[in-house]
Amino acid sequence: MLDQIRIVLVGTTHTGNIGSVARAMKTMGLSQLWLVSPKELPDGQAYALSAGASEVLANAKVVEKLEDAISDCGLIVGASARSRTLSWPMLEPRECGEKAVIEAQQKPVALVFGRESSGLSNEELQLCNFHVCIPANPEYSSLNLAMAVQIVTYEVRVAALAAKPQTVAADDTIYPSSEQMERFYQHLEQTLNDTGFIIKQHPGVVMTKLKRLFTRARPEDAELNILRGILTSMQRKHKLDNPTE
Repeated sequence: MLDQIRIVLVGTTHTGNIGSVARAMKTMGLSQLWLVSPKELPDGQAYALSAGASEVLANAKVVEKLEDAISDCGLIVGASARSRTLSWPMLEPRECGEKAVIEAQQKPVALVFGRESSGLSNEELQLCNFHVCIPANPEYSSLNLAMAVQIVTYEVRVAALAAKPQTVAADDTIYPSSEQMERFYQHLEQTLNDTGFIIKQHPGVVMTKLKRLFTRARPEDAELNILRGILTSMQRKHKLDNPTE
């Protein structure tokens, strides 16, 4: 179960933090580490601070974009503060751990953490199904990267230890992967462009709001297939009505 849950670090600046994250992961039984465009690859300092979790570092996967790290995942949760211009479905760390353990039975799960100085960008956060916020002291809420990972992975382990097999298996809902959802959004945007709903010169924030809507709704695999079929039908009808386009 825990092998299906990956920790994704985006744009990490200090290699020592990568090592400390590897240590935090191993203490909780997680081993899948993905690094998205790190400033530096793990070095001697990273291995020193991993304190015996060298295999986690050695097996870490390095990719250029966040999309590459989450394309096959059915659940993506990004670490975030609550105050964002565009609100997104939020989870507490305990809820995050429980949901990750349940959904790891179907598809890989990604827990995404951002840069030490600025966290995840709004564009990166919008690739996530949920955001997780650690309810730290509001007067001093500063957590370093490894601390944040330790808290969330602890909740994952607690949920995994507490889960009864019949409880975990009870939810057999299959959700689309991130890659499937991205193809749907491309299909949706193309259809809305074709039918004139989105004006290309003034796209505004229509797609951002629609992504938030579908993220909140979380369509299942079968439901997404229905939506894709509706879009295809709309495009076919539009072409028949406008043969010269």
